[in-house]
Amino acid sequence: MTISKLLPNRRLIIIAHDIFMAAISFVLTLLLRMGEAVYTLPLDFIIQGTVIFTVIAATAFWYMGLYRGIWRYASMNDVIQITKAVTVAILVFLPVMFLWSRAEFLPRSFPVINWFVLIALLGGPRFVFRLIKDRRLEFMIEPAGKGGIPVLLVGAGDAAETFIREMARQRSSAYRIVGVLDEKGRRVGRHIHNVPVLGTPESLPAVLRRLALRNVHPQRLIVTKQELSPELVRRLLDIAETNGMTLSRLPRLTEFHSGAADRLDVRPVDVEDLLGRPQVVLDRPAMEAMIAGKRVLITGAGGTIGSELARQVAELGPAQLNLLDNSEFNLYAIDLEVSQRNPDLPRAMRLADVRNQPQMSAVFSEYRPELVFHAAALKHVPIVENHPGEGILTNIAGSRVVADLCLAHAIDAMVLISTDKAVNPTSVMGATKRVAESYCQALDRQQAENEAAHRCRFITVRFGNVLGSTGSVVPLFEKQLAMGGPLTVTDPNITRYFMTTREAVELVLQASAIGIDDREAAGSIFVLDMGDPVRIVDLAEQMIRLAGKRPYDDIEIVFTGLRPGEKLHEELFHDTEATRPTSNAAIHLATPRTADRDALSLSIDALTADARTYDGARCRAALQRLVPEYVSGAPADVVAAK
Repeated sequence: MTISKLLPNRRLIIIAHDIFMAAISFVLTLLLRMGEAVYTLPLDFIIQGTVIFTVIAATAFWYMGLYRGIWRYASMNDVIQITKAVTVAILVFLPVMFLWSRAEFLPRSFPVINWFVLIALLGGPRFVFRLIKDRRLEFMIEPAGKGGIPVLLVGAGDAAETFIREMARQRSSAYRIVGVLDEKGRRVGRHIHNVPVLGTPESLPAVLRRLALRNVHPQRLIVTKQELSPELVRRLLDIAETNGMTLSRLPRLTEFHSGAADRLDVRPVDVEDLLGRPQVVLDRPAMEAMIAGKRVLITGAGGTIGSELARQVAELGPAQLNLLDNSEFNLYAIDLEVSQRNPDLPRAMRLADVRNQPQMSAVFSEYRPELVFHAAALKHVPIVENHPGEGILTNIAGSRVVADLCLAHAIDAMVLISTDKAVNPTSVMGATKRVAESYCQALDRQQAENEAAHRCRFITVRFGNVLGSTGSVVPLFEKQLAMGGPLTVTDPNITRYFMTTREAVELVLQASAIGIDDREAAGSIFVLDMGDPVRIVDLAEQMIRLAGKRPYDDIEIVFTGLRPGEKLHEELFHDTEATRPTSNAAIHLATPRTADRDALSLSIDALTADARTYDGARCRAALQRLVPEYVSGAPADVVAAK
């Protein structure tokens, strides 16, 4: 028999403690109220009163859930539960005593005094126990620890308090917190667990000088607040680099929710923290109403946008989620992830090619989707530039296959994922996406003029680059950094629009919900607000500095020249596209450049036939006839000036 089995159950010890405290509180209350006069009370009254009060209190404690909490994590919630239980016990005890002995010897002030006494007797030991387990008493003597890396925290909120407490709890903490910076400046001069709030982030140089006079030299800045502006984070990065410090952050709260973080490990600052955007207000009820109870099909479900669509759609309660991709591994990976995160969600996966009409027709007949998100496409500009036929067959012919099947099966809506490269395209990829836009616009206009009861909506959403997408510049820079450089940038003046994948998909869903309800938006394109364009060379320099290196000294940046089909600057709107706002400030509506669906379909037939010849020059010439603004191989600065 193990020692643990010989020991009493911990809950029984806690119950015994509370019963004992209830009994003590009765006698102690009488003593506090009556002083030496307590000895004049009959002994029978004291014994009977103690027993009755203890039994009533023990019953109240049990039924009020006092033993669901853990002493190790005693908090304000436990105080509230104790207060409720004590209040119930006293309110029940008073009428019982009145019926038992008409409360003849019970002082009138007994309930009030006993209420405070019993709460203190029950709550005090719980919080003393937590202080001991948290090593808070030791922390009061030596709050910052004797060893560890000296660090400054940026943000004087709850996350900073949690981090300071966590560091105090660890016997050999990796960090020695020498101070806190309050971004609002309201708490400067005060303390958080004996750690001083030394100033604001803007006063960091002065704070460092004052600390240096005390021979304290912080080696790291740790950002604890996630809402800091990108401008401030970039300034902190500049100051940290100037003073030989590194910049880190605490995990986001969402990372704990998703299981990505199980402790307060310090992380490097992400690129998205530097390029951050204001939080977008979303109409989540409208998004849920669009998805909930519907059969949803996502093409290209294994790609960057498609997989994030799968994650977010799965959370909105579809009747069935159908995932389609022509990559076996990518399809397997997203299906596995969705099954683990949403095990009760009906779902299906299909290995298929959107270019294969019979195959896609079988998919629509089997799964009968009501809502289709078409994210399948070839998107890597240089690769599509070298394989124009494949780009035409996938991005144009494949999109037409999906759109025609949506129309034939009378679904509610098809959402086409487009790109800013479709505006004044200089690449095959951009030109093919522009043709796909045109076809869906033509179908949507045709449906708007259709007087039939059911109308299928064709919604196009256009946006720029997403951080971390497959084949994008951020993963490339990360790999080059891991190899010690150099980082390759095509041109020192090249710019791109960026947003996070999650935000892009959230806005795609929001735009889709708006488009389904806005019947006057027929044939228009929903364009996401991408903010200001970012110079790629600035992005490269920031990533090098985030890695604790110095651009051009520790890690070189090499300019390789624009690649075929690559623009110097991307655009979100064509010159002829008038814009108007929507109900969401982050989503704009570009008025349509109309085209006749039947004429466009004939042109796509001819273009598809050219694509199957795999003659690159012939494909580009055919594309240019269909997309007049497409200028193959034109210098980027000329195209950008159009």
